[in-house]
Parts: sequence; C-alpha cells; structure tokens
Amino acid sequence: MLEQIKAFLMDEEGASAVEYGLIIGLIAVAIITVMIALGGGLDNLFETANSAVTNAATNP
Repeated sequence: MLEQIKAFLMDEEGASAVEYGLIIGLIAVAIITVMIALGGGLDNLFETANSAVTNAATNP
C-alpha cells in the first residue's frame, strides 16, 4: 500500500495538463486586459467615424 502511495505522489503525468491550463489562463487574462485597455479608444474611434458619416449625409 505504501508503495502505491509513493508511486501516486511521484507520478508527473498530470503536471503537463495543469501547466497547459495555467498557460491558457494567463493568455486569457492578457487578452481581457488588452481588450479593456483598447475598448475606450475603439469606442471613441467609432463614435468619431459615425459623427463624420452622419454629418456628411446631412450636409451634402
């Protein structure tokens, strides 16, 4: 029984799955951070473009 517990504790097969999960989590956090940082700037860009198109359409 003690040998089985030692073998279980020394088994490293699942470690790579955990590492991949952590990497995916970090990538997701980075993507969310970039999207939040760029969100306001993109909103302003589209608002400016919308205003320009609206003004061009109403003032030929």
